[in-house]
Amino acid sequence: MRIIAGQYRGHPLRALGSLKLRPTSDRLRETLFDVLTAGNPAALDETAWLDLFAGTGAVGLEALSRGARMVYFVESSRSAAGLLRKNLAALGISEGYELQQREAEPALRLLDSQAVACDYIFLDPPYNAAAAYQNVLGFLSQSRLLSPATAVIAEHSSRVDPGAVFGSLQRYRRLDQGDAALSFFRLA
Repeated sequence: MRIIAGQYRGHPLRALGSLKLRPTSDRLRETLFDVLTAGNPAALDETAWLDLFAGTGAVGLEALSRGARMVYFVESSRSAAGLLRKNLAALGISEGYELQQREAEPALRLLDSQAVACDYIFLDPPYNAAAAYQNVLGFLSQSRLLSPATAVIAEHSSRVDPGAVFGSLQRYRRLDQGDAALSFFRLA
């Protein structure tokens, strides 16, 4: 795994070792960021991100590399959060992020109470955690974390559809790539 583009391009990310994580592949991350920038590399400059179920932090680190102003990482696993801290340190990143080591739902409630607003929210729970998709997307549909322009992206198995509508949050695009898929949501 490596950073694909931007300031930290080509820098490797720490290996997983024995951790039971399924990081977003380089190829899928490249597809994601190609879609979000649509040929305009500056499209992510000064944006705010929320990387839920962050694992190694690959998506949020890629966003920082491409000009994001702030990334909120949320990861409940102590070992995965430790790995994420090592990746941040290896890249020399000391600001422009906040790491919350807690479950996604309490973290969302805390960020919502702090009136944090995000341009992009990426969630990648374990593929077998169907309830996590329902709970997080349902919460986000009523949250102050979103503006009408916020894009919510859910990575999931291409064999499973997490759903297309969660309250006022509606899917506007789905991309399948091998065993993985990305569903893009916006407020209706």
